Amino acid sequence: MTDHRRQAIDTAGAVVVKVGSRVLTDPQGRLDYQRIERLAGGLCALAASGRQTILVSSGAVAAGVAKLNLPARPLLVSRLQAVAAVGQAHLIQAYEQALAPSGRHAAQVLLTSGDLRRRSSYLNVRNALRQIHNFGAIAIINENDSVAVAELKTTFGDNDRLAAAVAGLLNDALLVILSDVDGLYDGDPTAPTSRVIPTVPLVDRSVLELAVDKTSGVSKGGMLSKLKAARLATSHGHFAMIAPGRYDDVLSDVLSAAPIGTLFLPAERRLRGRRRWIGSSAKVDGQLIVDAGAAQAIIEQGASLLAVGIRAVKGKFRRGAVVSIHTIDGAEIARGLINYPSEAVRSIRGLGSEAIHEILGACPHDAVVHRDNMVLDNQSS
Repeated sequence: MTDHRRQAIDTAGAVVVKVGSRVLTDPQGRLDYQRIERLAGGLCALAASGRQTILVSSGAVAAGVAKLNLPARPLLVSRLQAVAAVGQAHLIQAYEQALAPSGRHAAQVLLTSGDLRRRSSYLNVRNALRQIHNFGAIAIINENDSVAVAELKTTFGDNDRLAAAVAGLLNDALLVILSDVDGLYDGDPTAPTSRVIPTVPLVDRSVLELAVDKTSGVSKGGMLSKLKAARLATSHGHFAMIAPGRYDDVLSDVLSAAPIGTLFLPAERRLRGRRRWIGSSAKVDGQLIVDAGAAQAIIEQGASLLAVGIRAVKGKFRRGAVVSIHTIDGAEIARGLINYPSEAVRSIRGLGSEAIHEILGACPHDAVVHRDNMVLDNQSS
């Protein structure tokens, strides 16, 4: 039987660790400096093993609340932005102090989703992370909360996807999501009969349903966002893990391939290059609604999308933009690069290829979205 945990760490040239505010804060919602010190020690052990080591860290708002001696997390978004700006400096200082005994520095990297949506800056971020590693420092990445208000309006989730997208920048990366629970449970985590699932071969619908309360329909403890991040990482061909963030030696156990948390196995068909960017980070500029026949051909045969299968077009976009492809009932099935601008697609939707030349005066592409520039939803998030 394959030792997947040993394989996960032995094949990892890079390890991306994500830690959320729930792990980093004490019961009063303030930064837990002992937890940061333990985390820093684990990060340094990973880096000392020769692996590029990156931390995606929440906690700026919690740090700001403590620094400003506020009684609670503000509700007004503008105040949250200001608190995050103050807290980010305090947070990176805490990491710098915790890493210093091991002779390493913290390299602050603040990102917004737009930084990874543009192909050029996507590559620039990857190059910058490589150079940070070459200098012997550890990149500490966070959503730029002072300008990215979407992260501030939610309690959790965006940094999970950010971590998976960062892992997607790298080759042979292992994504480790540190959680306030021990891993993915086969039932309610509070039930005494529930057990942590040690290995998940495929993040399918049945796995995602484990994160949703069957009565309320609400995600339990942010687990759904973690599972979607794991699904995204595994679509890149990476191993991913959800592990107990409050366990002091969690990263040491990851490095030693100990049986900890839940390990997600890489997909058999992995995304590479441009298709990886399309599936994980690119900005979606519009939507195409397709009929049942087109949806079936895309999902089951990996076919290109032809104009004849398009029923509706939403949004305004240029040729070469990324669009999402949806069924008539609204389910997203794929994303891809569009071969025609939105005005042209509206003119030719529902028509056969032979009619495109008559309508547009030319037919440069048979497919509106070619399969080589398309990523199915089960290959991304």
